[in-house]
Amino acid sequence: MGNSIILPIIILAVMGALFGIVLSIASKVFAVEVDEKVLAVRDVLPGANCGACGFPGCDGLAEAIAKGEAPVNACAIGGKAVADNVADVMGVNAADVEREVAHVMCNGTCEKAKDKYDYNDLVDCRLMSDFQKGSKACEYGCLGGGTCVSVCEFDAIHIVDGVAVVDKEKCVACKKCITICPKNLIDLVPYKAKTVVDCSSKDTGKVVRANCEVGCIGCGICEKNCPKDAIHVENNVATIDYSKCINCGICVSKCPTGAIFCEYPERVEKMKEKQKEQAEKKKQEAIAKAKAAKEAAANKEN
Repeated sequence: MGNSIILPIIILAVMGALFGIVLSIASKVFAVEVDEKVLAVRDVLPGANCGACGFPGCDGLAEAIAKGEAPVNACAIGGKAVADNVADVMGVNAADVEREVAHVMCNGTCEKAKDKYDYNDLVDCRLMSDFQKGSKACEYGCLGGGTCVSVCEFDAIHIVDGVAVVDKEKCVACKKCITICPKNLIDLVPYKAKTVVDCSSKDTGKVVRANCEVGCIGCGICEKNCPKDAIHVENNVATIDYSKCINCGICVSKCPTGAIFCEYPERVEKMKEKQKEQAEKKKQEAIAKAKAAKEAAANKEN
């Protein structure tokens, strides 16, 4: 009786030991080496897994940074603070990280932009765009369906008077709104940028004027008057080179349709007043010149 109990116990013990040895050997043979640097980088990343960096979550980004396949400032959400921490882990100096925010390149509100038809049932811009490219007469304009709002996890974008507007203080540049917009009219701009073009239409000026009061007509006046060569017209729409722009407001004051916006309204108003004074001065000079020429002609006849 005793042997019948002891023998199975011995067999189980031997089998357990054998399995343990096999598992131990297998763990060493099939072990996947984990780079401690990857774990260290992952620890300082925010863990949002938003995908804004272009990698599959923070784990993917951490591995890419550790391998040198991504810069230490690749985390859009973390900004400079996270970049500095990652740089410390990698033993390098973090470059200055300029914060970027999303901006909707359209100001065609309900009052300013025309519609082709009225349709209120659809609340997804992708579906709205599939039907005759949307109800808005301008095929490049914001449809106001709020699809971008639905994907923003930071409550940074809302529909205001038929157009999506970004709260730059809340935006973390995760790019989800950019990716999902069927009109491709959302882009990243520097947080410090005070001057922006609120239009993305590539139509000719005649078509733009027919569809929207505040659309860019590609006239090139802004380009001609920019003192820093920071704005150019490409494909019938003005674009700003933010590495050159000094936010002087001249392009805003010169724009005949109001397609360019500046966060310094008082500066723009001063520019406009100055331009009016210069125009009036030229007018008076022209009148005086014409009067002098007339008097000279009269004296010559006498």
